[in-house]
Amino acid sequence: MRFTSEQRLDDGVLAREFTLGEIPGTLWTPESDAPVPLVLMAHNNGLPKSAARLVARARQTAAHGYAVAAIDAPGCGDRPRSAADGQARADLRRAMQAGEPVDEIFESFIGPLVEKAVPEWRTTLDALLALPGIDGPVGYSGWTAVGIRLAAVEPRIAAAGFFAGGYVPRAQREEARQVTVPLLFLLQWDDEGNPRQRALDLFDAFGAKEKTLHANLGGHTGTPWFEVEDGARFFDRHLK
Repeated sequence: MRFTSEQRLDDGVLAREFTLGEIPGTLWTPESDAPVPLVLMAHNNGLPKSAARLVARARQTAAHGYAVAAIDAPGCGDRPRSAADGQARADLRRAMQAGEPVDEIFESFIGPLVEKAVPEWRTTLDALLALPGIDGPVGYSGWTAVGIRLAAVEPRIAAAGFFAGGYVPRAQREEARQVTVPLLFLLQWDDEGNPRQRALDLFDAFGAKEKTLHANLGGHTGTPWFEVEDGARFFDRHLK
């Protein structure tokens, strides 16, 4: 892992850009005399780590006493996009504009993206836990499809917060039964791109004995800010 820049923000959080092979990432850490737990934070469906909503969530969580890391998934953010990825996204835009079904288009690129992204998250986790000042246990927050696979295969994940707004491939809907860590699931009740019943069925499928559903009125990007604060308290219960 090679750090390429760092900036001390006005809330005392240190933001550092890094590269790990071909993986670009950002690490936010609080001022602390003792090692802090780690939260991996991913944006739904591979949006870039620099997205404003993700950065705001990361800074708030870091200020609450956590190291927070985000990476760009393959073909997302600053990473090169394959011709197949570009075609799938173009097909998705065309279908959405025409009001056509989009599930199979999502399957064609979100499914392979999960397969590529999860091994990179595990490699990143190895490198992060080797850094001074960062310790387990580890939490996950954000992109549900990747989070399901990661929580199912990575024993170091101790708690997870998922956002219901991103498309979850059929394979991950089946894998949801393997997610047994404590879970916080956020649902926007009026999300125009996320069928409500599908999200409720997914919540029901999770194998966790401790799982909580928070549903709020509003569309896809309307998640209330207090959910970020509640998320930090959720991680306090399971990571500290």
